[in-house]
Amino acid sequence: MKILIIADEESKYLWDFFTPDKLEGIDMIISCGDLRAEYLEFLVTMGKAPVLYVPGNHDSRYEKHPPEGCENVDGRIVTVGGVRVLGFGGSMKYGIGPYMYTEKEMRKRIKKARRSILLHSGFDILVTHSPARGYGDMDDLPHRGFECFNELMERCRPRYLLHGHVHATYGKRFKRVIDHPSGARIINGYDRYILEYDETQKSSLTRRDVFRQLFSPFR
Repeated sequence: MKILIIADEESKYLWDFFTPDKLEGIDMIISCGDLRAEYLEFLVTMGKAPVLYVPGNHDSRYEKHPPEGCENVDGRIVTVGGVRVLGFGGSMKYGIGPYMYTEKEMRKRIKKARRSILLHSGFDILVTHSPARGYGDMDDLPHRGFECFNELMERCRPRYLLHGHVHATYGKRFKRVIDHPSGARIINGYDRYILEYDETQKSSLTRRDVFRQLFSPFR
């Protein structure tokens, strides 16, 4: 499966200089946030792949104009071609906005999604806007990652975490790919990135394993 990951900045390659061949062979498009609804609508219309997304901290316009024809995975699991995708949008709370959360608030959101995670026997891809704390984030509050994402990966062992929020323009702070101790590969989708996903590699966790991990006390 070929997955196109996008985040934070509308790619001129895909929009300004679009040609149909640029979406050929793409099976799924995943937006990690802070992209105009019109951009996502363009991609879902011009291509043949479903577009899944989470909102970024600057996506307050989604409340009135969500991307039409696209699937919001914020706080829920959507399965495409057998691949289970779970999303948590937003950033650390540094101001006023609908998609900003404290660490405690994000933990509550994860706990709310536990039953869905159990029903799906886990998930394969975690999609977030902000990074996990210590893995591609920064020290200032607006760009600080969530510690609870680390715990969620340790418990549920997804194959990938896809995120945005930290831009390539930030210099050495930007990391495209990082390996996490849980075994997940972390990918920053800024602008665009193509992931060749091997569907034959499935999680070894059983539903019983997921139950035990999810319903033991969170820190």
